Amino acid sequence: MLIAGFQKTSLIDYPKKISAVIFTQGCNMNCGYCHNRHIINTDKKSSCFSDSEVLDFLLKRKLLLDGVVITGGEPTLQKDLLSFIERIKCMEYSTKLDTNGTNPDILNDLIRNGLIDYVAMDIKAPLDNYSKICCSEVDTGKIEKSIQILLQSKIEYEFRTTYVPDLTEKDLIEISKCISGARKYVIQQYRQVNKADGTYTGVVEKRKIHNTAISEIKAYVSMLKFRGEFGII
Repeated sequence: MLIAGFQKTSLIDYPKKISAVIFTQGCNMNCGYCHNRHIINTDKKSSCFSDSEVLDFLLKRKLLLDGVVITGGEPTLQKDLLSFIERIKCMEYSTKLDTNGTNPDILNDLIRNGLIDYVAMDIKAPLDNYSKICCSEVDTGKIEKSIQILLQSKIEYEFRTTYVPDLTEKDLIEISKCISGARKYVIQQYRQVNKADGTYTGVVEKRKIHNTAISEIKAYVSMLKFRGEFGII
């Protein structure tokens, strides 16, 4: 595993659980608003934690932590992801995966083998606008396949969208149609980052959303949540 970062304790990354967060290196997208930009390029190794170092820590903290979050970067690019999570599950941790949904076969294997308990899948944009928002070529057929895998699964999951300036209320409605039947959809606040290194600039945009748009979104998903500050009008 290429582990570029490790947060020993988090109260916000895994719903209702105290967790540790593992950041894998490498991503197949290049979103301009990514706050982990320093770890998306595998050519510039920033890995600073070994597998054994992380696993040893988790073993020692079994009585203090509830779960482990695997995020990135894009974790499903890691060739030994399944075997790594197997070792975490042997410690009886709940596991959460953050993913962009571009590797549906890996996602399916993780679910089928009982290796993950919660998935947060980012839906970047309506399918016909993915490449623009992600600044990279994306096979949206794989995104659709991952959506269907989660919709048909019994594990906990959420779809989430960061409401970046390039997106409109109409886009959010189109996204909700793509995930029709979802148990949970989260709209996240956009925080501006420096595109060179992904550090926050301090600019936080409080987007306004009309109640009419919220009603349309709720027609397609069972639960709609907002993460951050929004103006509902």
